[in-house]
Amino acid sequence: MIQATTGLRSNDNAPSIFRIFDITILVITLIIIVSVYGLTFNNNHVMVLTLTLVFFLYLTEAMGLYRKLRLGKFTQRVMVIFASTTLSFLLLTSTLFLIKESEQFSRLVIFSWYIFSLIGFVGWRLIFRHTKRNLYKQGINLRKVAIIGLNPVARTLLREIEKYPELGLEFVGFYDDRDKGRLKGDLSQLKGNVSDALKLAQDGTLDSVYICIPLIAETRIARIIHTLSDSTVNVFMVPDFLLSTLMHGNIGTLGNLDTISVFEEPLSGSKEFYKRSFDIVFSLFVLVLISPILLAIAIAIKATSKGPILFKQDRYGLDGKKIGVHKFRSMKVMENTDKVVQATKNDTRITKVGAFLRKTSLDELPQFFDVLIGKMSVVGPRPHAVAHNEEYRKLVDYYMLRHKVKPGITGWAQINGWRGETDTIEKMEKRVEYDLQYIRNWSLWWDFKIVFMTVFKGFINKNAY
Repeated sequence: MIQATTGLRSNDNAPSIFRIFDITILVITLIIIVSVYGLTFNNNHVMVLTLTLVFFLYLTEAMGLYRKLRLGKFTQRVMVIFASTTLSFLLLTSTLFLIKESEQFSRLVIFSWYIFSLIGFVGWRLIFRHTKRNLYKQGINLRKVAIIGLNPVARTLLREIEKYPELGLEFVGFYDDRDKGRLKGDLSQLKGNVSDALKLAQDGTLDSVYICIPLIAETRIARIIHTLSDSTVNVFMVPDFLLSTLMHGNIGTLGNLDTISVFEEPLSGSKEFYKRSFDIVFSLFVLVLISPILLAIAIAIKATSKGPILFKQDRYGLDGKKIGVHKFRSMKVMENTDKVVQATKNDTRITKVGAFLRKTSLDELPQFFDVLIGKMSVVGPRPHAVAHNEEYRKLVDYYMLRHKVKPGITGWAQINGWRGETDTIEKMEKRVEYDLQYIRNWSLWWDFKIVFMTVFKGFINKNAY
């Protein structure tokens, strides 16, 4: 997505040596631990190492560990390392158990390998981070950055630069041609007009220039870019009106014309593969784990009220296509018409068992079958009744963009408290706001985070009736 930090993100790709360091740590720690325990490194250890490397490289790539140094705080990167390493070893032990090879390996060796690999991953990054910060403090290897245009977008960009000192960017100043009387806020960092910035760029003083001029000033921007072409400076455009409306802002071409995607499928290629594989593995795991609970709920529903155990409701799925979503029946009636009345507090249609199921979200457990067959995802915008969709798409801006991904069992909006009855437009607007934030910034790591948070705060909610 193109936004105020677009330029910053262009330098986020970590060198492949980061992967080499991590692979080396996995290999060396296993060899050392096998030796310490007095064992001989054999073909079995090679098999275990190969499996772990496959799992680790898949998960770290899916979670964006090497692509996304922009994860911001170092603690966030450590959490990604912890999650990917832990899941890799859990997958390893599960695989060994399934192929009945677990008895061939010492649990102590596997556990020690996990712990010391984790220490190694975090350790070398701490050393790297400390070294890089010291170099930046000494003014070594800093990249000088100027911002053309002094407006809210430019100030937002500066805050992003200041928020991430590990990027090694040294802000030189703002440059704007307008009279100071037309500029708002603190002007202490205004260093001159646009011509001054262009001279610095041509003299080789600057490494990067960020243009924060409204896109309506097309002629002015074209002139600035043309002048900057007579230099070796990196030039980045920071759009203004596109900041909150782009769904997946990629630059592409159609014939000989350049295009910018405004509303495009956000999950494609490898992202789609990662999300779908996570959905399959996770839903299978959960269904096996909760099978006794599913059976108990089914018996309770059948024993306390008349009607079927499951209820299939029409919902909009990916690309706004109608799908059937399964839930445990929690009402005495089976409403699936054009006019659906949302459940409210003390709703007489809800059964006693249904009230508990809805309050704890247990009525939604059958949707893991919908995830498994591909109609839904584990994480995504919660699906609304078709009647509600038709109502709110006319009232809430960008509402239908929720359907650029598959609907989910849980979502970013739900764990932030925007679930249950939406009796006001404001509540639905907040839900859509959080849904679109998730879609724009999706990563597999975020899915893991949402699932984890759902366990602790997403099931029970006072707004769910």
